[in-house]
Amino acid sequence: MDTRISIPALNPAVSADSDPKTALILAAEIAFARDGIEGASLREIAARSGQRNHHAVQYHFGTREALVQAVFDYRMDQMEAARAAMLRAARETGRIDTTRAIVEAIFLPQIALIDEFGDHSYAAFLNQYLLRYQGKRFGEFGERRAQHLDEILHLLRMRMPDLPDPAAQRRLITACFMFLNILNIHLRASDSAEENFEVAVNDTIDQIVLTMEAPYTP
Repeated sequence: MDTRISIPALNPAVSADSDPKTALILAAEIAFARDGIEGASLREIAARSGQRNHHAVQYHFGTREALVQAVFDYRMDQMEAARAAMLRAARETGRIDTTRAIVEAIFLPQIALIDEFGDHSYAAFLNQYLLRYQGKRFGEFGERRAQHLDEILHLLRMRMPDLPDPAAQRRLITACFMFLNILNIHLRASDSAEENFEVAVNDTIDQIVLTMEAPYTP
């Protein structure tokens, strides 16, 4: 069976000029990725986003924590259309009951999330976010979950009926770090990279599938 992945096309760049809150979110993503969630300067984020008000973050979001959650939610919502399309395609091709199709729908849309410099800053941000906000229940990563992601995670949980929630959540978090590592390694990857990006992603998806399907020993 051909299990090669199809890398999603990159989304058009979002214009930060038309929406101050979106501009702050995109600037924060880059700052958090570079300087850390705690280390990033809110004043610098405001300046990077083009805001004259040094307290723009507090005005629009109230707190650092609210801005962090806004970055996460913004990117989750951006991936909804791709995930819906992948769910539909999996059903049409009879792959909806396979762990691989479900895993692909969770992770592959993240490839299209690039910043204004062509980097996967979201991957570096999400790495930190998951260390801070992972819940104990399966699929718990924040205050809310996008509709299609929720459906996909439900399908994945059904593929692991023998795992208690803490173990299932641990495997999901481990899988997230595995995939994010590929995106972080291949920041601005060029033709001279030692390993082809699609090959690396495909191999990582294979590893994640094995992680999810591995037997559980209480």
